[in-house]
Amino acid sequence: MSKQAVVGILAHVDAGKTTLAEAMLFNAGRIRKRGRVDDGDSHLDTNAIERERGITIFSSQAVFDHGDTHVMLVDAPGHVDFSAEAERTLRALDYAILVVGANDGVQGHTETLWRLLARYDIPTFIYINKIDLENPGRDVLLAQLGQRLSEGCLDANELLAGGAAWEDAAALDEAALEEFLETGELSVATLSRMVAERRLFPCFAGSALKDQGVGELLDGMCTLMREQAWPPEFAARVYRVSRGVRGERLAWVKVTGGTLHAKQMIDGRSGAEAWEQKVDQVRIYNGEKYELAQEVAAGGICAVTGLAHVRPGDALGAEPGCDAPVIAPVLTYTVLPGEHDVHAVFKALAELTDEDPMLGVSWNTHLEQIHLQLMGAVQLEVVQRVLADRFDLSIEFEPGGILYKETISRPVEGVGHFEPLRHYAEVHLRLEPLPAGSGVQFGTVTSADELDLNWQRLALTNAMERDHLGVLTGSPITDVRITLAGGRAHAKHTEGGNFRQATYRAIRQGLMQAREAGAAVLLEPWYRFE
Repeated sequence: MSKQAVVGILAHVDAGKTTLAEAMLFNAGRIRKRGRVDDGDSHLDTNAIERERGITIFSSQAVFDHGDTHVMLVDAPGHVDFSAEAERTLRALDYAILVVGANDGVQGHTETLWRLLARYDIPTFIYINKIDLENPGRDVLLAQLGQRLSEGCLDANELLAGGAAWEDAAALDEAALEEFLETGELSVATLSRMVAERRLFPCFAGSALKDQGVGELLDGMCTLMREQAWPPEFAARVYRVSRGVRGERLAWVKVTGGTLHAKQMIDGRSGAEAWEQKVDQVRIYNGEKYELAQEVAAGGICAVTGLAHVRPGDALGAEPGCDAPVIAPVLTYTVLPGEHDVHAVFKALAELTDEDPMLGVSWNTHLEQIHLQLMGAVQLEVVQRVLADRFDLSIEFEPGGILYKETISRPVEGVGHFEPLRHYAEVHLRLEPLPAGSGVQFGTVTSADELDLNWQRLALTNAMERDHLGVLTGSPITDVRITLAGGRAHAKHTEGGNFRQATYRAIRQGLMQAREAGAAVLLEPWYRFE
């Protein structure tokens, strides 16, 4: 194959996303029979819950070849309750196909996905599905895409065959305009560049269910995608964590540099704590089946076993860190364990949070309750089903409440002192407000002469290892920078756990100082309607 690409399919619910994926695999000769979402036998919706509900809940992968292009296809969830899973998938993509239903047009969730694609700078093709159903017409739909998404949404057939779309495309790019004025046309290389730079979004149309326009999508997409250059040094990003059929932990990674080998030792960092682990198996999944591989070159995606510490969003090797995700839950639920042991329930939910960090399971020591963060009722039902199927736990939830957060409006300092008999640690922290959406960030300005680097790393690790609660409503804090400004240890009496206690106390005291100064702020989520 002369080029390869990871391509994700995204859509609002019921736009026919998984049906399109099935049609693409069928056209490429990867499967002999197209599955149906309604019949519960689609190639990519392999989970029992997905097949029963007829929706994609967990992202899945398939591979196929078309012409000279090797495509790794990722089917992402479409339901709004699983938007966080869809966003995590974006970290692995080179290109995306955004599916829009001709009968529904651009929906609110379509625009949410569009903004996410723009944020992650992912070149995008558009497939107008269900063109066989009643709709306002192809021209009206293209105009709607141009108005609500981008003026770069142009008819793919005209772009590839030549026509009025060339002139419209040339108006979007100075170099393309010069080429068009000189030659009267636009080369495939120019169109490919404009797609890669997110100036141009070719729009295809058809009916995935009736296999209309799918071949044109495959041909056009593979023509307009271009091979990427990857650095030689090993780098990878983790975009998903799941469990295999035997309960083994799988870390799904996109290799962004060098080569990932089976049995390779990988260095990483969880917060301030460094670790080194060996990759055991390297798996290439195709639906629910997989093949073992000895290596995966840059540009490929795979699932690996053996990496117990990584979480979605982690960077490996030379891969730079990434920004915090945009999608976040706005509802919190109290878990009702019923007759089950509360520790067993918490352990099970902690495993689910390991796979989906947005669940944010926490234990409220004052109320002695387990809290879980969710996007909505459908996700709640799925969590209940997973707990029943995987852990044999039948639990209920209290009605959801608003997920508040807390922050501060001005810098404060907190000091934590821990000194019972034969123990000692002291931590000085500076807490500063950050812009909205920044999350909690950590750093140090303490010299090694004042506090040994090992103790500094330990204090920062202790600060990062949990969500810290505010002092107004006990809600998690956010948009705060926590900086280690100083500290002291005792050569004889200091142990690792001492700094944990001192760090927690310093954060708590800093938040109390903010409240006393009127600088503690309660935050609540808000929705934007258009």
